[in-house]
Amino acid sequence: MNYQELSHQINSKSSYLCVGLDTDINKIPQQLLKEKDPIFEFNKQIIDATIDYAVAYKPNIAFYEALGIKGWESLQKTIEYLPKDVFTIADAKRGDIGNTSKMYAKAFFEQMNFDSITVAPYMGSDSVEPFLEFEDKWVILLALTSNEGGKDFQFEELKSGETLYQKVLDVSQKWGTKENLMYVVGATRSKEFQEIRKSVPDHFLLVPGVGAQGGDLEELSKYGLNENGGLLVNSSRGIIYGSSDTNFADVAGAKAKAIQEEMKGYLERVC
Repeated sequence: MNYQELSHQINSKSSYLCVGLDTDINKIPQQLLKEKDPIFEFNKQIIDATIDYAVAYKPNIAFYEALGIKGWESLQKTIEYLPKDVFTIADAKRGDIGNTSKMYAKAFFEQMNFDSITVAPYMGSDSVEPFLEFEDKWVILLALTSNEGGKDFQFEELKSGETLYQKVLDVSQKWGTKENLMYVVGATRSKEFQEIRKSVPDHFLLVPGVGAQGGDLEELSKYGLNENGGLLVNSSRGIIYGSSDTNFADVAGAKAKAIQEEMKGYLERVC
């Protein structure tokens, strides 16, 4: 999916919601455990309930890897089930020397047909550029994350006077463009959004941390939205684990709808 197609999806659905499929076998409703593939059945029902309100889905790969071959099979079936007009994110946080990164890219872009993958920038350009060689595929580079430990390095001030996360934003723009490079900026870092938008005014930002982590959707939308949308705001636990009862999908759909309706108001102010 290219930049224009993603922007069109945001406008047509009046939404920039990304649903995180962090599907934990220990948290899904007990009645699903009798299914042949409980993980896929859970994902399928969540997708059916939220598809009218979401433009993207983000499976966290660790939850599938932890289950071995069966987990990978559940993930593959999930990706194949998703409609082709939604944006798919492999939340894998890969990044290694060139040959290894190339194999990671082939795995997620060719074999599993994800639209994008999250990548760690610490090893520099030759660890990221192999992912950028694929047409209409995206790198989502970790820039400023929402976890508390992100402060250990990301706000470190360098000799140049900029922080480490600002350095990531500045240098990485030489590797890709707004057409194939996004950035992860945590929703709990809303104070930095205005400054980040000055550095990357046209790039898409993937924003985790709304919902269970307490990110402020109104504030991040105020500073993060641009005329093309420019945001994919992720909610995982806050949507998919809204209920552990038989009505879990209905509850997930209602929560996604509420977020979409709020987003619609913010979009009307900007786009």
